[in-house]
Amino acid sequence: MDVLVVGGCSYNAMIYLEEFPQETETHRAKNFQETVGSTGAGKTMNLDRLGMNVTFHAMIGQDRYGEVIKETFATEPATFLYDIDPNGTERHINLMNSDGERISIFVVEATPEPDIDYSRLTDLVKATEVLLINPVDYTRPLLSVAERYNIPIWCDIHAYDGEDPHYEAFIEAADYLFMSEEGINDASGFMHEQIDAGTDLVICTQGADGSVALMSDGTWIEMPAEPFEMVDANGAGDAYVSGFLYGQTQDKDVETCMRLGTLAGGLAVGSYKLVHPDLSVDRLTAEYERHYNSKL
Repeated sequence: MDVLVVGGCSYNAMIYLEEFPQETETHRAKNFQETVGSTGAGKTMNLDRLGMNVTFHAMIGQDRYGEVIKETFATEPATFLYDIDPNGTERHINLMNSDGERISIFVVEATPEPDIDYSRLTDLVKATEVLLINPVDYTRPLLSVAERYNIPIWCDIHAYDGEDPHYEAFIEAADYLFMSEEGINDASGFMHEQIDAGTDLVICTQGADGSVALMSDGTWIEMPAEPFEMVDANGAGDAYVSGFLYGQTQDKDVETCMRLGTLAGGLAVGSYKLVHPDLSVDRLTAEYERHYNSKL
């Protein structure tokens, strides 16, 4: 399947701590790395390993961080396209504690309305089978293009708080909507509102508690998490979406797709990498048969 991923690429400093600092004093990290990050990059790398034909477009800076991103994707199967952000490459400092919680500090933010050639992006949207759009300002004009050409829109709004107007257009346009319960008080109520408004499927991940889905016919599905050793929770949500989408390409039902997402996310937390180095269709299939005692 052809998938177009747009938006969500940065260069991150990852600082691992036993617990978040409570006082202004010297602290020692238990681990540290600098790496390509963000949701579009994570989804692209996961989908690559699950056999998708992926094109990824992102904004990067004309700086050494942008060069590292280009070098990274030169080794990936995906087609990587980019435009230059005059603000430079987006950069985050992520503090991670031993419970897998994250504090993200944006130290370089993307230009909200960059001067780019949208005709190229429009052509990419028209030619794809799935638009996996990340809620980044520059991607917003592509929502209407996908709607005009009946391209399915998949969107991950992460820890949306239920109020931030930045996400409204993405929520309204999404056919498949993914979210985390982390930022919202009434996830179930929000999910029902979106289904009533015409969304085909809404899925909410719940960390160690698994995930829940609400389908357009009102079917509610609860999927428990599976036991995996946690090394780094960063990127688990992107892996979940990718595993779910892989299941869709195999014509699996929603429950099976949720299982595949659960396993992809579980593998992701077992590695410091943005994508688990052993992720593949064969590995995911083997994990499915091991955890669910059933053939995929």
